[in-house]
Amino acid sequence: MNFRIAGTFTDSLARLTGEEQKAVKTTAFDLQMNPAGSGKSFHKLDAIKDKNFWSVRVSSDIRLIVHKTASSLLLCYVNHHDKAYAWAARRKLETHPKTGAAQFVEIRETLKEIEIPKYVEVEQPTPPKPPLFASRSDEELLAYGVPQEWLDDVKRVDEDSLLVLVEKLPAEASEALLELATGGTPKAAPVAEPTADPFDHPDAQRRFRVITHIEELELALEFPWEKWTIFLHPAQRQLVEREYAGPARAAGSAGTGKTIVALHRAVWLAEENPGARVLLTTFSEPLADALRQRLYRLIRKPMVAERLEVESMEAIARRIGRAKFGPIDYASDDQIKEWLSDVAKSATASRFTPNFLWDEWSHVVDAWQLKTWDDYRDVKRLGRKTRLAETQRRMLWGMFETLREKLAEQSLLTQADLLAKITEAIYADGKSPFEFAVVDEAQDIGVPELRFLAALGGNRPNSLFFAGDLGQRIFRQPFSWKALGVDVRGCSTTLRVNYRTSHQIRRQADRLLPPEIADVDGNTESRKGTVSVFNGQEPSIQVFDTEKEEALAVGEWIKELLAEGFQPLEIGIIVRSDAQLSRAEQAVEVAGLKSVQLTGRVVDSPDSVAISTMHLAKGLEFRAVAVMACDDEVIPLQERIETVADSGDLEEVYNTERHLLYVACTRARDRLFVTALDPSSEFLDDLQGS
Repeated sequence: MNFRIAGTFTDSLARLTGEEQKAVKTTAFDLQMNPAGSGKSFHKLDAIKDKNFWSVRVSSDIRLIVHKTASSLLLCYVNHHDKAYAWAARRKLETHPKTGAAQFVEIRETLKEIEIPKYVEVEQPTPPKPPLFASRSDEELLAYGVPQEWLDDVKRVDEDSLLVLVEKLPAEASEALLELATGGTPKAAPVAEPTADPFDHPDAQRRFRVITHIEELELALEFPWEKWTIFLHPAQRQLVEREYAGPARAAGSAGTGKTIVALHRAVWLAEENPGARVLLTTFSEPLADALRQRLYRLIRKPMVAERLEVESMEAIARRIGRAKFGPIDYASDDQIKEWLSDVAKSATASRFTPNFLWDEWSHVVDAWQLKTWDDYRDVKRLGRKTRLAETQRRMLWGMFETLREKLAEQSLLTQADLLAKITEAIYADGKSPFEFAVVDEAQDIGVPELRFLAALGGNRPNSLFFAGDLGQRIFRQPFSWKALGVDVRGCSTTLRVNYRTSHQIRRQADRLLPPEIADVDGNTESRKGTVSVFNGQEPSIQVFDTEKEEALAVGEWIKELLAEGFQPLEIGIIVRSDAQLSRAEQAVEVAGLKSVQLTGRVVDSPDSVAISTMHLAKGLEFRAVAVMACDDEVIPLQERIETVADSGDLEEVYNTERHLLYVACTRARDRLFVTALDPSSEFLDDLQGS
């Protein structure tokens, strides 16, 4: 007998209390060990359409709904007695007549008519909005996975009631209708062979999973809120399992599952290539740590884990460097900044600010490993918009040359120096430490890192896979990947289904960014056509006169969330930088809870509300997020604006500040609350669409 779990089960499990979840997990383990049950475990449900639904007693009030046949036991849903029975009464499990996929279908006759909003009469009555899909044939809608009994409802829905309707439909149908409504042309769902198992259909595999052993079930139940690390959308699975002739990239806005694709791609490469070494990497150690935590939930074979390494770019460079060159001494960023400041004073070059000198060194001279005056004179300063005359460049080069001499005297290397040495060694001996590399948050890797990856990949098939979003670039300035031997043109795919963020939050956050963003090589990432698969509340944006009023409002908002059943660990408060963290702490105190400040490491503090800066919020996600202190001169940060040496660099500062606010807002799944003091950030006007 096949033992399966459904995405609806993991969703419902996450909404129970900790003690209730423990009892459910014990029952689930018992059922896996003995799927047929003892006869006492299963209770027949009356007055339901699907006679294969049964109830399993977990405790005096908790019931587990299962779908049981001679060949399969499926964990479907869990909740308190009445809610669990009501869920089963409203659904049936059936095979779609066109696609052959197994689906949960809400029973149409048990539902109230979908309410069409009433139009308020003014001087001239507002005409009803036209149906969106009236001209679509039954055959076309069935090809998208729409259940047959819902065809009439789909044909009469308009833009006001669409979001209500799609919540009633299977995911593939919802996504197709949303794409049609936004002007796209969705692909028809795959059609299974008549004799195929309905659970083997690609659409069924993203909502149902066969569990083969106790360890696999344990992992699935341990992380119920993060089910999307297990259930893949067919479009994601295509990227994971596709063969590429060279480098490839998965793009998409926040919440479309790029990191999930990267995780599954790394595991797939290791499984499909026995003996091959696979690197899963990203630009920072905190993000690598988060990847490491999530990856072990996907690995089923110990031998695969031994060949799959998760490291930040810095950590892997230092490890390979020690292996190739022995002990290495590094110059810290603070040390270099201090030397640059001293050199600038001695060169009477005070018109170049410390920030400008550091950026010019780190983004141009060190990043591109410029060793001579000729190199610096001729380099194209992509991303550095301040124009420099040759006399200015010569003055700057004198300072950078002095800095290089200081580094050489003390036998110190920068991170870029080390990566350059490793890259040169790989090209020289032709030996790559890894056969494959998968890179998450690729928009924030720099020139030295990409050169290293190009050497590591060697343009071999499938050797390099990148996942990233240009709209979330907050650390690095743009540069040409193609010039460094990594050309993803024609092998870049944009994911358009947002699983993490509600329609309302995604739509509002997208206002911070242009509809299309292009990189230096002309690769364009479009946000057009992106759809969220679930509906939610509209984000709230409020401006206050004092910090006390702001803290009180956010504190009351947290209390309301707790009353609705949100857990403290599902709530995050994000601010621009360390200077605003105290405002977040005050809000949590008002709510009567403890706060935990995130440092980028995975923190296990379930009874605390997380507070974080925007930079460290990268890669995080919460059911509810408050983005506080969005004041004028806080975002965009006035300190950054004041250090700009040329008006041409202002655009880059504003872009990255916008990206920061976008990152913060899109950490939210269900609820978003944005606050500021008067005068508020100019970005809030864009966020509100005004």
